[in-house]
Amino acid sequence: MKTLILMEPWPDTREKLKEIENHLTDEDLDYEPGHEDDLLKRLAAILNKDMEAVKVWIESVSANKAKAS
Repeated sequence: MKTLILMEPWPDTREKLKEIENHLTDEDLDYEPGHEDDLLKRLAAILNKDMEAVKVWIESVSANKAKAS
């Protein structure tokens, strides 16, 4: 299991992810702590990336304190 290291609460990170990839839905970004693999697998399939790349992307967006761009 992969563990997400978020610098902001998930709802804030989720909104930034939606700004960047505006086709992502709340359902796509449904996440419960302890179930990171479910989120990463789902997003990997949608974004056509591997799970590690998605994890790095999410953590990077979470660490960005400014508006997503």
